[in-house]
Amino acid sequence: MINVEKREISFVVNGEERTASAYPMDRLLDVLRTELVLTGTKEGCGEGECGACSVFLDGRLVNSCLVPAAQVTGAEVTTIEGIATAATELDEVQEAFLEYGGAQCGICTPGMILAAHNLLRVNREPSREDIAEALAGNLCRCTGYTKIFESVVQACKTLGVA
Repeated sequence: MINVEKREISFVVNGEERTASAYPMDRLLDVLRTELVLTGTKEGCGEGECGACSVFLDGRLVNSCLVPAAQVTGAEVTTIEGIATAATELDEVQEAFLEYGGAQCGICTPGMILAAHNLLRVNREPSREDIAEALAGNLCRCTGYTKIFESVVQACKTLGVA
């Protein structure tokens, strides 16, 4: 029997150096939610199929349910909590989701918002097809896709890019 013990992992989360105790194969999702109490990242499926647990890992959008904790040592992670410009202010995409009804039950919302941010980082003038493709990896259990899609379109307009 292999004896695996918890280890300290240090990484940057939302711009702040953090340390957590985790088994090497613990999921980043669980480290964020239980060890660091960043509960904005949601678990939808636990299999990398729904996008609810999306975070940025070294600038790349990933499903945190598929990332082993050991992989984030020294990395930079941005969660939904790190997207807003200040603790009391929402960014343009979050505001649009609030104003245009893109957030329903809330399970998919963090992943949808991060997917929209990822799109806007690489494409400042997305077409409706680009938006649909960027959101395609995220599942909404409430089937609120129309409101979600419109929220992203409105965020683009607010940012002056659509």
